[in-house]
Amino acid sequence: MPKSTREQRGHAFAPMAPAIGAYLLWGITPIYWKLVAMVPAHEILVPRIFWTGALMVVLLLATRRMGDLLATARTHFLPTVAAALLIATNWGIFIYAVQTGQIVATSLGYYINPLVSIFLGLLILGERLNRAQTLAVLCAGAGVAYVTVQAGRLPWIAACLAISFALYGLAHKLAPRPPFVGLALEMLILVPAALLGWAILAARGELTLASADWQTHALVALSGIVTAAPLLLFHAATHRLPLVTIGMLQYIAPTLSLVLAVVLYDEAFTWSHAIGFGCVWVGLAIFSADSLLRTRALPSDARADPG
Repeated sequence: MPKSTREQRGHAFAPMAPAIGAYLLWGITPIYWKLVAMVPAHEILVPRIFWTGALMVVLLLATRRMGDLLATARTHFLPTVAAALLIATNWGIFIYAVQTGQIVATSLGYYINPLVSIFLGLLILGERLNRAQTLAVLCAGAGVAYVTVQAGRLPWIAACLAISFALYGLAHKLAPRPPFVGLALEMLILVPAALLGWAILAARGELTLASADWQTHALVALSGIVTAAPLLLFHAATHRLPLVTIGMLQYIAPTLSLVLAVVLYDEAFTWSHAIGFGCVWVGLAIFSADSLLRTRALPSDARADPG
């Protein structure tokens, strides 16, 4: 292969590397939450919030953007409160699902999340679906319905993860905030409530970390890096890639989580799962193909704009 061709491919791949890195990290996060499974989900949510917030504040100080944090707090406080509650709910459910051996359900949730976002855009933002998008949503809905009927109950973990994260995205859509600043403010808003919850657990004698060794505390402190690292890569990628590329790469994470669930943690993946997931995958394939075709029809300058 000529050197110039290799260089061209390297230059083409370079902008995608941060996005791929972000989704790979998100895909393997169940491994981390399994490692800290000795701490219940509702308890470990507190240090995750605290350490993520602390890391984001350090980054803001390092980049001299604390003024942006104060300005955002003044102008977008209530939307940020709503976003904070939604992301905390999403995180808590995800950690609980991983700790209780339901990673397959989290994978389903993040597969259907983009389609839930489409539905919210239709319902709240007055957006319209074209035929391909309508077919994609119907296919995914059929998959979720099949899993529900076969299980005899709604896959609530998948549904709650998809809905909470879609609503979180909607909150940012309705009241745009700088990503780093917004996340830092969300964590700072959550810290008092989280610490109050910890105090209640401590008063009841139910605080696991109160008697934990330093190794456990050090492992739990890594939750800030586990949370922030893929976010840093993701936001670096959004400035360099078109949204359609970001949208298609996002399926790396739930796919990797699904493989981990079945291969590493021996979770069941039955024929019912296969049929339900298959319907969702068909819907996602239709949605992705439609997005790609519509993006290619745009002028080159609009296609490169990540929004």
